[in-house]
Amino acid sequence: MKILTAAEMKAADRLSSERFGVPSLSLMENAGAAVARFILRELPGRRRITVFCGMGNNGGDGYVAARHLAAAGCQVSVALLGDPGQVKGDAKIMLDRLPFAPDAMQDEAALAAAGEIFGAAELFVDAVVGTGFHPPLGGLAAAAGKLLNRYPRTPMVSVDLPSGWDADSHDLAFPEAFRSDAVVTFTAPKPAHVFGMLTQRRALRLPGNLEQGPIVVAAIGSPAEAVESSSGLSWTGSSRAIAGHPRPANSNKGMFGHVLVVGGAKGKAGAPSMAALAALRAGAGLVTAAVPESALPTVARVAPELMTAPLREGARGEVAAANIDSLDELLTRKSVVAVGPGLGQEPETVEYLVALLERAQVPIVLDADALNILAAHPDRLDGHGKLMVLTPHPGEMARLAGSTIAEVEAHREQTARNFAVRHQVTLVLKGWRTLVAHPDGTLAVNTTGNPGLAKGGSGDILTGIVAAMVAQYAGRDGKGAADAVNAAVYLHGLAADFAVRSGDQHTLLATDTVAHLSKAFGFTSQAPSGYVWLQGLPGDLRAGE
Repeated sequence: MKILTAAEMKAADRLSSERFGVPSLSLMENAGAAVARFILRELPGRRRITVFCGMGNNGGDGYVAARHLAAAGCQVSVALLGDPGQVKGDAKIMLDRLPFAPDAMQDEAALAAAGEIFGAAELFVDAVVGTGFHPPLGGLAAAAGKLLNRYPRTPMVSVDLPSGWDADSHDLAFPEAFRSDAVVTFTAPKPAHVFGMLTQRRALRLPGNLEQGPIVVAAIGSPAEAVESSSGLSWTGSSRAIAGHPRPANSNKGMFGHVLVVGGAKGKAGAPSMAALAALRAGAGLVTAAVPESALPTVARVAPELMTAPLREGARGEVAAANIDSLDELLTRKSVVAVGPGLGQEPETVEYLVALLERAQVPIVLDADALNILAAHPDRLDGHGKLMVLTPHPGEMARLAGSTIAEVEAHREQTARNFAVRHQVTLVLKGWRTLVAHPDGTLAVNTTGNPGLAKGGSGDILTGIVAAMVAQYAGRDGKGAADAVNAAVYLHGLAADFAVRSGDQHTLLATDTVAHLSKAFGFTSQAPSGYVWLQGLPGDLRAGE
């Protein structure tokens, strides 16, 4: 799914009508109906609803939603912020189709006088201004936003965007914008939907101590050919389809790849254990963990399905350079190599990693200490002619780029994209809205996951999932790598979201995400409610009622 700017979304709507013959009224009807369906499914107990409508097309979507909600038996009122006689175009047609008259609020005094009506509402719908709006918010709209803050326990569903939010912004907050508990947007997400913190828990207690409410995208009839983006930005969840198909009836383990996990050192057996376990759970046909001999018993106990390969170790329990002699044998018949978890940076280990990079002819996933070693040996950082996936957090990225963490965080997209293109690697820059940058300059944004992942071991789990997905879907030539890595990042975050539904972010362990991968894979094989869920899960709002 492409991510569109406000101008590109306007162009998509225009092309849908002018080039592909989809009436603009049909787009508006489908948009408003999608909002109503979302409310009826996700907030079925909220029957007294007030829809706030502006004078433009966002208000038109609101009229349609109000009509459908009323037809479903809800007690609906429409608060029109302006003069009904001044509503034009498609919005005017939808206003005329309302089965009841709106409450016209033409000044702040009228808004204030309607306070009792608003106080009786069980749900607000914000359809004041949408994607085409440019801040700041003023006039009646700003007054309405402030008025609604007097009812903090009444949830708010935003049509397209919280009114007052800039669709093209990456900002995490717009204090002047309407509050929001959920967002229903249309056709494609805009930058604000994937980079901003559009919804924050306000009226409802979401499961798992979550702070952000759902953000969903509804298809409204725009042909895919009308949706054009020049930014190269997409959503990682678009790749989830590769994991949503049943395996063939005649499957065998050889069809799903053999992942080799190389890592570990004295006192660091947990990291390769978690990476190997995640690779198994994410569907790899075979997984072998190559670790120092002293760590092998710990790693072997993780799962009986896991194979192990003992590595000779140096004086400090690290992977010794002597293992280079048996490296070719270790790499034989492996589909993917994941290296770095718990590896350490001892001189002999550095020597071994350099040799591994030279000899491995299969895709390689690098994390943790492998990245720090690469930062000190930038001449080895070359993905030309092979698939090389790097999964740094901001600190590791700063070392790789010869920059600072502050600079990386201030320019995440540019840093990730430029690095991936320059070195011809696939780069997973972890953090708030993890980015996946590809060698061709395209960039995918991830919207799953929660702050519970900010805990030791999460990166090791991600490394294992990435390796398993590459083993199954990328092939030795690296074709399909973009979808494989995008899907891995999406699934990892989604598993964490499932994990906290019945728990709490504070108590989430990295291995809890592995235990919930099955739910994440299952979620990818369906289209819940007919929406694309950028953020949140079906039922989150119902749980908070």
